[in-house]
Amino acid sequence: MNMVEKILARKSGQKSVAPGDVVLADIDLMCMHDLSANFVMKVFEHEMEGASIADPNKLAFAFDHNFAPATREAAEALAAVRRFAKKHKVKNVFDSGCGSLHHVIMEAGLVTPGMIVVGCDSHSPIYGAIGAFGTGIGNNSMAALGFTQNKGWFKVPETIKIHFHGTPMKSVMPRDISQYLVGKLGEDGAIYKALEYAGPYIESLEVNDRALFPLQAIDVGGKCGFVNPDEKTVRYVQRLFASKPSVPEFEMLANDADCRYAEIVDIDVSRIEPQVACPPTVGNVKPIDAAVGTPINVAEAGGSTGGRLSDIRALARCLANRRIHPDVRLQVVPASRDIYLAALKEGLFETLHMAGANIFPPSAGSNQAFNMGALAEDEVMISTQARNFPGRNGHPKARHFLASPLTVAASALTGKITDPRTLEVQ
Repeated sequence: MNMVEKILARKSGQKSVAPGDVVLADIDLMCMHDLSANFVMKVFEHEMEGASIADPNKLAFAFDHNFAPATREAAEALAAVRRFAKKHKVKNVFDSGCGSLHHVIMEAGLVTPGMIVVGCDSHSPIYGAIGAFGTGIGNNSMAALGFTQNKGWFKVPETIKIHFHGTPMKSVMPRDISQYLVGKLGEDGAIYKALEYAGPYIESLEVNDRALFPLQAIDVGGKCGFVNPDEKTVRYVQRLFASKPSVPEFEMLANDADCRYAEIVDIDVSRIEPQVACPPTVGNVKPIDAAVGTPINVAEAGGSTGGRLSDIRALARCLANRRIHPDVRLQVVPASRDIYLAALKEGLFETLHMAGANIFPPSAGSNQAFNMGALAEDEVMISTQARNFPGRNGHPKARHFLASPLTVAASALTGKITDPRTLEVQ
C-alpha cells in the first residue's frame, strides 16, 4: 500500500485497502474558512434540528476571506459563526487577521502525519505535504457525517506518481514547476486520483515549498496529493511545537516498496521555464514568453498559493532599492500572522514599502475580492493566487494571470508581464 491507502486503512479499522474500495473512516480534523463555516453551520442548524457535535476539538474555523467586513451582511455572517462556535464549544477559531485558512491550520500544529483532514475548501489536499490525507468534502457531508460522527465516506483513489528530477534554471521557483504540472496533466488529467509527488527535486524542497504541489492537486481533478514523509517532515512538525510542552505522538506512514501506480509521469525540472497560467483558467499554463509584454494594473503576492515567507523574501530581493512602475498597484498579503511578524523582523516590509507596495493584513488576499483586489473591466492582474476564472476578482472581462513571486515582482517593476530571468535580482 502507499501512504494514502495506509491512512485510509488504519482510520477505517482495516488491515488493508485497495483502489476502488469504499471505506467509512475516522476524521481527525475538519477545517473551514468563514464562508464555508457559515454554509455548514446553516445546514447543521436548519436541516439537522436537535443534532449535536461529536467532538468540537476536531473543528477549526479561520476567517480569511472577509477579514475586514465591508458590509453589514458580511459582518453578520462572521458574527453568526462566532456565536455558533461559542454555543458548541469550538475552541479552534482563528478570527480575522490570522491569515489564510490552510497556513493557519498548519502553523497552529493542528495537523500531524497520519491524520485525515477534510475541508469544504478545494485546496484541502495541501495537508498531504506533511504526510496526512487531506481532501475536500461538501457542506452537507461535513455537517451530517463529520460534525455528528467524526466520520467520512471515501473511495480509495488510484495513484499517479509524478517523479521530478533535475536542477531548476535561473529564476524558476517551485510555483513555476507546480503550475507547469497543472498544464501538462490538464484540468481533467487526474479525476479522483491521488497524486504522489516524488523524486530528487521534491526531496530537496522544504515542506512549505512541497505544499504547493498537493495544494494544486484539485486543479487537475485530483482527490488528494501527497509527499512521503521524511526527516524534513519531522523537523517541520517539531518546529511547530518548539514553544509547547511536548510534541504529540504521530505515525509516519510511507509507501511500501511494491506499491502500484495507475501511471508514472517523469518531469525534468531543468527544462522548465518560468510559467504563467493565462486567462481564463488555471490549466491554461504557458511558458512566460506567451504573455511577456502584457500591460498590468495590479500585482499581488498572497493567497493560499502565495504570501509565504519565502515568497515575500523573493519579492523583497527583486524590489530592493527599486520602485514599482507608476501604473501598477502592488499588493503584499502575508499568509499568516507568524509570517507577517517574521517579515517585519527581517525588514522585508520596509524594503517593499519603499518600493511602493501596499502591505495588507494576513488573509486570503484578493481571492474572490471580498475585501480587496477587485478589478475593473479593462484591468489586468498578475498574482500568486490560486484561481483566475472570469469574474472571480471583479469584472468578468478583467484578465488575471497566475505566476511565481519573482515573475510578479519583475512585472510590477516594468508595468507589464516580464520574464524574471531578464532582471538582475540582488
